[in-house]
Amino acid sequence: MSWAIEYYVTSSGRCPVKEFIDSLSDEGQAKYIFITRLLKEYGVAVKEPYVKQIAGHRKLFELRIKDKSGISRILYFAHTGRKFILLHGFTKKTDKTLKKEIEIAERRMKDYLSREA
Repeated sequence: MSWAIEYYVTSSGRCPVKEFIDSLSDEGQAKYIFITRLLKEYGVAVKEPYVKQIAGHRKLFELRIKDKSGISRILYFAHTGRKFILLHGFTKKTDKTLKKEIEIAERRMKDYLSREA
């Protein structure tokens, strides 16, 4: 049974992760498609170098995209019903994922879960 990929949508109807994916290079978009296909087929069994859990954040993971224009990350979580919710995308400029990027993803996850309930 395959997994589904869903995108966080703001209360005003914006989809920030799709906007971020559209801004990636062709190579970055191709890598995104490849990794999401892995996630759909293998679910939580997908590991590095494609995805990695965010240290200290039990539910958050990062989808890891590297191309010639840089390093990009898409933060997401696994949700009941065999689905992944993509929360936040950004271009990584330091070795560690910045706290502010994680906070954005956590805020969006709480919003998603509260609106779903």
